[in-house]
Amino acid sequence: MKLALLTPGGVDRSGVDRCVPALLWLIERLARRHQVHVFAFAQEPDPARWELLGARVHNIGTSGARRRRFLEWFVAEHRVGPFDLVHGFWAGSGAYAALLGWRHRLPVMLHLAGGELIALRDIDYGGRCTLKGRLAGRIALAAADQVTVASAGMQRLAAAFGVHAEPVPLGVALDRWPVRQPRSREPSGPARLLHIGDLRPVKDQATLLAAAAELRAAGVAFTLDLAGLDTMNGAMQRLAEQLDLTSVLRWHGALRRDALRALVEEAELLLVSSRHEAGPLVVLEAAVAGVPTVGTAVGHIADWAPEAAVAVPVGDARGLAAAVRALLADEPWRLALAHQAQRLAIRYDADFTAARFERMYQELIDGRFTR
Repeated sequence: MKLALLTPGGVDRSGVDRCVPALLWLIERLARRHQVHVFAFAQEPDPARWELLGARVHNIGTSGARRRRFLEWFVAEHRVGPFDLVHGFWAGSGAYAALLGWRHRLPVMLHLAGGELIALRDIDYGGRCTLKGRLAGRIALAAADQVTVASAGMQRLAAAFGVHAEPVPLGVALDRWPVRQPRSREPSGPARLLHIGDLRPVKDQATLLAAAAELRAAGVAFTLDLAGLDTMNGAMQRLAEQLDLTSVLRWHGALRRDALRALVEEAELLLVSSRHEAGPLVVLEAAVAGVPTVGTAVGHIADWAPEAAVAVPVGDARGLAAAVRALLADEPWRLALAHQAQRLAIRYDADFTAARFERMYQELIDGRFTR
């Protein structure tokens, strides 16, 4: 098959920085058996092309007549050898996939990977906060022959628009992020807690820090490592100072994969405080590395609770702290969660994701799938 994958970015030529790991793992697996062209709309400001993991990346760039350039580049490659299918990731790319499907009579797939179908107006997050985002979402959903999502929560959001979405988690590549069996923690030492995510309002680190303050007030000994790019100009660090948490927090900023893996292996619990998640990948990665998750009822956490994760209501700092305390006090429970989460993460790994998409591609190309 000759496949066109459309994405805003996440496919940097380095294969390391400014990348979406799950997207790279999928591209790598598809490119082993198919001809894969990735059209990235904003990976770099200037137009460019490069090879990545066996695929050809066409970076459209943000300058000049970018829409015309995208169409011209696609048509030129389509003439070299016709594409069999177009696959858009995120609704913005899905809207362009819709245009290609209509103009060239190609089957179209759409993977909703973020906040395309929501509007959290108080923090200006979600595709439905703007007219442009709402139109892109409508067009992408209406034109896609097949829609996929990572979690049941995203399925429900799609169903509200009259669209059935198939669950296909973007899984972990076990050859790149190997399995590590869950390990018992040493109860005499402070608990090693971990949060991975850019500092931004949708990740709601304010709730995370409030939960940490609750834990400290209850006499729980812990350290909390936070890894992720700060997009809030130090607001969370200032809040931590106000809550007198600086002695138990360690801010790591954005980390490369090897450093992040080392941090995960030191952790005993992953904490998630997000108001919305389509997945998220960090829960799968932590599970593969033997670390269970306590977090808000979003994405995989909501899907896996109570057998493989502990979920609390969004914004519930006290509930998050209480869940952490309960889990730290019950080591057999923590280990049981870790083992079950790991089984699920291994079952739905990157090989599963690629194989599932390949079957869907073939069904659409053969005309065997009807929405």
